[in-house]
Amino acid sequence: MVAEVAPLVIIVGETASGKSALGMDLAKRFNGEIICADSRTIYKGMDIGTAKPSRQDQLEVRHHLLDIIEPGQRYSVAQFKEDALKAIADISSRGKLPIMVGGTGLYVDSVIFDYHFSEGSSLRDPDNPRHLSQDTPRPDRELRPKTLVIGLRRDKDELNARIEKRAEQMLEDGFINEVEGLLDAYGADNEAMSGIGYRTFVKYIRGELSLDEAKVEFIRGDKSLAKRQRTWFKRNKSIHWVRREQVNELVSSFLS
Repeated sequence: MVAEVAPLVIIVGETASGKSALGMDLAKRFNGEIICADSRTIYKGMDIGTAKPSRQDQLEVRHHLLDIIEPGQRYSVAQFKEDALKAIADISSRGKLPIMVGGTGLYVDSVIFDYHFSEGSSLRDPDNPRHLSQDTPRPDRELRPKTLVIGLRRDKDELNARIEKRAEQMLEDGFINEVEGLLDAYGADNEAMSGIGYRTFVKYIRGELSLDEAKVEFIRGDKSLAKRQRTWFKRNKSIHWVRREQVNELVSSFLS
């Protein structure tokens, strides 16, 4: 007897588009739990610079696949798929709705298109398609049954303003102190510290950039990431691109 496939809601979009806030709203409204599909929030101690859900959010709604490895450890797309499928099964078994939220497209695609990775490609950088080996699958296969993929739409100017505002807020919240602590604990020579913002402020701490130069580089890096994410998600024709005010009705219709 084939096991019944559980409903799954996915929220994707560019960095700073508001995915996490939307995920929280949907989880509260539809009795859900969140699975984070982000190749940076998997790291312990990297909270401010990854825009990780707050402790309060995590108390209000259970989040899965946050803080699962140390910055010096490696984590593959294949591992994410395995862990995400376990989380989906666990959440569904307790009568709740699994809601996957994130901007790492390869993580999301690995689940909804049932990817099977070669051993060599599974450790490549999932943030940047140019780093993927030629044998990495592409999303040209059938979507997972009972899956709703929502793309959160923002105008480009609006998104850029949100990126700039978030960068300033991160600095106010102590991002430089976070980078200093991680640099002391793990050094700069690891995959986690190569992330946007972290590598920039390592250079600032070492005196290679002024604070203003670091801010500009940080914001430019996030805008470049947003562009790569847009390119990635454009390939997925299963995504329903909507404004925030359209989401509740879309999810209600899907679940009914």
